[in-house]
Amino acid sequence: MTVLPPLREVIARHGLSASKALGQNFLFDEQLLDRIAAIPGSLKGQQVLEVGPGPGGLTRALLRAGAQVTAIEMDRRCLPALAELAEAFPGQLRVIEGDATKVPHGIEGPFHVVANLPYNVGTALFVGWLGGEAWPPQWASLTLMFQLEVAQRIIADAGSDAYGRLAVLAQWRAVPKLAMKVHRSAFTPPPKVMSAIVHVTPADMPQGVSARTLERVTEAAFGQRRKMLRQSLKGVPGALAALDALGIDPQRRAETLSVAEFVSVARALG
Repeated sequence: MTVLPPLREVIARHGLSASKALGQNFLFDEQLLDRIAAIPGSLKGQQVLEVGPGPGGLTRALLRAGAQVTAIEMDRRCLPALAELAEAFPGQLRVIEGDATKVPHGIEGPFHVVANLPYNVGTALFVGWLGGEAWPPQWASLTLMFQLEVAQRIIADAGSDAYGRLAVLAQWRAVPKLAMKVHRSAFTPPPKVMSAIVHVTPADMPQGVSARTLERVTEAAFGQRRKMLRQSLKGVPGALAALDALGIDPQRRAETLSVAEFVSVARALG
């Protein structure tokens, strides 16, 4: 087993501090990091994509688990610390400098995504991984750190306060689970809110449904979630006729429709 210096020592030696502008919050607890790396199951020999590794806390846990890690980091200050990890685990770590929303990761074949996502881009990246017409996706699983409030929105049931567009997009062809809550005190600096790890695996995609159509319907429906569907969906061509054909009362509000009902509306519009 490769012996590494404590994370706090690495950060001090490189003069690093968490950047609020980049949504950074560092984790130092090695046992906690190992637990997070274990959530997807055995990673030995598996391809893993990590976004926003920072100084490499979670990265070292993934490398210890035997993963082949591709890490995308836009904070140049962290690159020397990541380079040291690459030397400590020869052939296991590839670091790409850049914005994960713009640069390609270049991983071939199935891969797992494991990341303590920067808060300011986490949801956008997540929706991107869930999207697209091709299914099953290239990723085999997503293990992602979010603010607890966002995690609850991902796993929410219809009719609950947290239920919305994110829940529908996450659940219509995938299975999201709340894997672990992480107290704010585990981070440096501590964020103002609790965090949680969400683990997502692909499921079967319903037949006859366009992902883009479902995205358009949910965007309209939840964009005006306090309004009745007859009002919020009137801008989507054919949507009101689809509600009528499916026997869905247009006086209902978006948060009362189940994932299956949203899928049926998107199929009718297909």
